[in-house]
Amino acid sequence: MHDHRGLGRELGLFDTDPLIGAGLPYWLPDGATVRHTLEEYIRGMERRAGYRRVYSPVLAKRELYEISGHWSHYSDDMFPPMELGGEQFVLRPSLCPHHALIFRSRAHSYRELPLRMAELGAMYRSELSGVLGGLTRVRAIQLNDAHIFCTVDQVAEEARAALELIRRAYDALGIRPARYRLSLPGPGGKYVADPDLWERSAALLTEVLDGAGVAYEAVEGEAAFYGPKIDVQIADGAGRESTLSTVQVDFHQPGQFNLSYIGADGGKHRPVMIHRSVIGSVERAVAHLVERHGGAFPGWLAPTQLVVLPVSDAELPQARGLVERCVARGLRAEISGPEHGTLGARVRAARLVPYQAVIGAREAAGDSVALRLRDGRRVDALPAVELLARIGALVGAYSTDLWDEGGAGDGEGDGREGTGGRG
Repeated sequence: MHDHRGLGRELGLFDTDPLIGAGLPYWLPDGATVRHTLEEYIRGMERRAGYRRVYSPVLAKRELYEISGHWSHYSDDMFPPMELGGEQFVLRPSLCPHHALIFRSRAHSYRELPLRMAELGAMYRSELSGVLGGLTRVRAIQLNDAHIFCTVDQVAEEARAALELIRRAYDALGIRPARYRLSLPGPGGKYVADPDLWERSAALLTEVLDGAGVAYEAVEGEAAFYGPKIDVQIADGAGRESTLSTVQVDFHQPGQFNLSYIGADGGKHRPVMIHRSVIGSVERAVAHLVERHGGAFPGWLAPTQLVVLPVSDAELPQARGLVERCVARGLRAEISGPEHGTLGARVRAARLVPYQAVIGAREAAGDSVALRLRDGRRVDALPAVELLARIGALVGAYSTDLWDEGGAGDGEGDGREGTGGRG
C-alpha cells in the first residue's frame, strides 16, 4: 500500500511549506508535468465531446451565492467575506453559479441545446486543519468542472454520455471505481425544500444508472444541497472511499437565476442544469494515481517517459540526438549518463520511467536502440525512428500498455495531442 503523501515528496511531485499554509500544497516540476498532462487530456476529451471552454473569476459578490443557495446551505465551508469598496466578496466554493451567469448573459434557442460548458477552475473550501492531508483534502482546489444546459428530454442521454466519459478516462488512467452511488437527500435542513424537484431528479438519475447496467446503491444524506447525484467512488489501499467523479441533475439553480431558452413554440422555457466532473479535483485525482500506481504512471502520463542511457561517454552525442528527436515528437525524455554511475545503477534509478533506451557502440553505429521496459521486458534493438513511432503511438492513444508487439507508426514528426513537454 502506497501513501501518496510520502511517495509524492520522495518522487518530487509536490510539497508544502508552513509559510504558505496547511492544505495549500505547491507542485514541483515533475508533479506539475503530471498535472498539466492530465489537464490537457481532459481538455482534449471534452473538446471532442462537444464542450466549449470558459474562464470565470475565483471571486464574486456574496449576493451571487445567496441567490444560488450556497450561502444559506454551505457558508460554513466557505472562507469569510472580504470587504471591498463597501461590498462583500468571497472566494468561490463552486463554479456552477458563475456558469449559470455565463449562460444567462446571452439569449439561447432550443436549437443550441444541449449547451456544454467546461472549465478547469480554482475553488476554495474552508477545511478545518484536522481533516487536511496531502492532496486529498486541500483548501485550494483545481476542479475539472462542466455544466450542461439542456431540455428535460435531453437529460438522460447527456448524463449517460457523461458516465461514458468517466469510464473512458478511468481506462486511460488505469484506475477502477470502487462502486457507483446514487446520492440522495437525508433528514435535516441542508437541502432545498422542493419534494417534486428531488423526485424528478432522482428518477432521471435512476434511469441513467439502470440503463448503464452498472451496479449501484442508493445512499441517503450524500446529495448536493440542490439535487441528487451519481457519485463514482474510489478506494485507497486501506479501503477508504472518496468521491472522484460526479454527475448531478439540478432543477434548482436554473430557477434561482431565471435561466431560459426560446423553444420551438417561440416561448421561454427553463433549462435543466447537469453538473458533471470527469476526474473531480485534480489534486485528489493525482493523489489516487500516485497510490494506485506507486509512481509508475501510465506511459502517456509519466513525468519522464523515456530515459536515454549511453553506455559510455562515446555514445553521448547519439544520446543527445535521440532526446532531441523525442522532444520534437512531444515525448518527455532525459539523459542519464555515465557520470551517474554504472549502467545497472542507472537502470535501477530509472525504475519508474516507462522506457529505458540503452545506446552502446553497436547501437550508436546503426542509429538503433536497445529498449528496456519498466516491467522488466527487453526489446531487441530497433531503429530509433521505429522506436519513437511505436512509443508515440501508444502515448498518443493514452494507452496503459507499455508495448505493442505488432508495432505502429511509420516515422517521426507527428507529435500527438496531450503528450507535450515538461510544462
